[in-house]
Amino acid sequence: MDVIIKTDWIKLDSFLKWANIVSTGGQAKILIHEGKVRVNGEVETKRSRKIYPGDEVEVEGIKYTVKGGSE
Repeated sequence: MDVIIKTDWIKLDSFLKWANIVSTGGQAKILIHEGKVRVNGEVETKRSRKIYPGDEVEVEGIKYTVKGGSE
């Protein structure tokens, strides 16, 4: 599933909200800290990880490809 961001990058917790994967920052924090989020195939436990166009975020088996607004 493609998710378009309108900035050069977005923090992981904000991305999870932007993509409607979670509805609150608290839910994003829990998912990330429990190791349920992968970025480019690697488990990511930092909420502040910068996500760029071209990155792939996976949550509970669903993959989200990050696209830039100009793509």
